[in-house]
Amino acid sequence: QVQLVESGGGLVQAGGSLRLSCAASGRIVSSKAMGWFRRAPGKEREFVAVINWNGVVTSYADSVKGRFTISRDNAKNTNYLQMNALKPEHTAVYYCAASTGMTRLVNDYNYWGQGTQVTVSS
Repeated sequence: QVQLVESGGGLVQAGGSLRLSCAASGRIVSSKAMGWFRRAPGKEREFVAVINWNGVVTSYADSVKGRFTISRDNAKNTNYLQMNALKPEHTAVYYCAASTGMTRLVNDYNYWGQGTQVTVSS
């Protein structure tokens, strides 16, 4: 079993930054790829970024490339999503998830956190 707990969300003005954290516990967490997804009001959950088990390989949605950075610290069982130059359209609930491989597909992720709200004001 894997448990994921996100933190770091909040209210920020446009142009500001936030760093989301995802603390993981459970079996063999360090061997899993970790992804971030978001769900904006009235929209489907969408892929944001993913990082492989050792942090060497990352992949981003086109909409966040150059603006968001995913990283992980396996010694702390934590991964991070650094979000810079935020815009109101980035407002969403952000979810951390774990998968056995690098994937952008929601259904490929077996474990999910409860989500953390990010609100960007204009």
